[in-house]
Amino acid sequence: MLDNFDIPDLLIQNMKAARHVAVLTGAGISAESGVPTFREAQTGLWARYSPEELATPQAFQRNPQLVWEWYAWRRELVSRAEPNLGHVALAELAGLVPQFTLITQNVDGLHQRAGSPNVICLHGNIQETKCFAREHVLDNWPESEAVPPTCPTCGSLLRPNVVWFGENLPAAALQTAVAAAESCDVFLTIGTSALVQPAASLPLRAVERGATLVEVNPQATPLTRFADFALAGAAGEVLPVLVSRLKG
Repeated sequence: MLDNFDIPDLLIQNMKAARHVAVLTGAGISAESGVPTFREAQTGLWARYSPEELATPQAFQRNPQLVWEWYAWRRELVSRAEPNLGHVALAELAGLVPQFTLITQNVDGLHQRAGSPNVICLHGNIQETKCFAREHVLDNWPESEAVPPTCPTCGSLLRPNVVWFGENLPAAALQTAVAAAESCDVFLTIGTSALVQPAASLPLRAVERGATLVEVNPQATPLTRFADFALAGAAGEVLPVLVSRLKG
């Protein structure tokens, strides 16, 4: 952690005065925990496949066993990762402001494991399972040798509860995220490329409604020029210092 990371006094004043702080996180904060990005994960037996060949409803319909086994492998990669200081700081930040909304594009569940409540998962959660036909979300199902197993409620094949290429984001999650962007006083965008829509539009919605925009990212993004405060660093370095300043 960079104890001397330069957090502007004006940003601290704005956050202390804020009634509602909203946060959007992307792949960058997970990468700090060692979670490979969508394409970096394609190694070993899976190197000959592109994500676009596997993460679609059509791919699942063609070869459900292949897609199920790929996600089982990805789930194992994610399970080895631990929340980093950035995840922990955001969980702590939730208790320092009157209203806090955490929106993530990540499917790894690290925010939840760090203690953040009510996380809005725009792209789903790889640790959850639902059925293909009716989207019943299941915690468990009868043991079976079938790969993938089937839904005990409707009999359709089970699949990971993530958003695939060509699918819409969960309507309730997107609606809640948009409402937060349009009502917050401070909006932090953390570790996101600001390229993937519709999530990339959320910070701009916040700016249009007069929110203070804060970007935390080691590299500049298309969003940087709109940010009131661009903190060029990793989430695990910047956020603990920010939270410490807010508590001081």
